[in-house]
Formats: sequence, structure tokens, C-alpha cells
Amino acid sequence: MQTHVPTIEGLRKAVESRDSKSLKTYYADNATITIIDSDNPPSKPRTIKGASAIGAFLDDVYSRDMTHTVESGLLDGKHLAFVEGCRYADGTRVIASNMAEIGPKGIVNQTVVQAWDS
Repeated sequence: MQTHVPTIEGLRKAVESRDSKSLKTYYADNATITIIDSDNPPSKPRTIKGASAIGAFLDDVYSRDMTHTVESGLLDGKHLAFVEGCRYADGTRVIASNMAEIGPKGIVNQTVVQAWDS
């Protein structure tokens, strides 16, 4: 799969249309996503490594019956930061703060800190 560096508008379009296929192209083959939340605290975060595992994760998240919005974002060429808001059909909300390092072939390292409604 060919990877490419994301833009805020491209990211927004893919996230809000739940287009995991496009989102997968933003990750380098050796990328890592680290997720911190109530189930995965900082001392034991969830780590997803490699394009295949990240692709499966994105397919799962964006296939769920929920809406996604990119509420804000910033890209400086080497770093990408954005806040993603999600709402499940039952009204449950999730807010995820994302910070990523960008290499020549896309995202190489991303940290996600998320909070869910109880």
C-alpha cells in the first residue's frame, strides 16, 4: 500500500466519512499507535504496531455505528495534532486527542489519549 503524508483537510474528509481505506494510507509501514484511556493506563498502554495491525484497528473503529468529527487540527510538516470527537448511536461520546510524528512516508508514531462517557 502506498503511504502519503496527511493534510488536515484530507484527514477530516476521511475521518468524517468513516473512510478507513484512505486513513490507512497515512501510516508508514512500520508505524506505531499508542492508546491511553481508562482501560489502557499510561503504565500499560495499548500499542498497535505495523501497517497490517493498524489497518485492522482502523477498519474496526470506522465500521462502528457512530459519527466522527475532526474538531481541530494542526500540521507543521513533522507533527500532526488533532482532536477527534465521536458519538455512538446511543449518545455515548468519546473525545480523542491525537499527536503524531510524520516521516517521509507518513505517520510513524501516534499517541491517542481518549476519554469516554461513563
